Amino acid sequence: MLKRSRLEVYFDVLKAIGEGVDKPTRIMYKANLSWNTLEDALSTLVNREFVVEKRVGNSRRYILSSKGQNALEHFNKALENLSPPTNLIVIRR
Repeated sequence: MLKRSRLEVYFDVLKAIGEGVDKPTRIMYKANLSWNTLEDALSTLVNREFVVEKRVGNSRRYILSSKGQNALEHFNKALENLSPPTNLIVIRR
């Protein structure tokens, strides 16, 4: 099994939040992370202003900032460009 890079973890968290998952435990499950890894990732993403933390009573909620949305869009565009074209016709001889 391959270990994800820190960058891949960050984008998995951004993707989960971008899909509307805003509670820490739900983000953890959606991104398939341990609690400690999630806490580290959220701390970094909040400190670098990719994610905004909202306090609601005793609970925390996370939303993407415009910087986070922009990063996620660029990441998805890069993935699309790196994917092999689906309209290729393979001719075998």
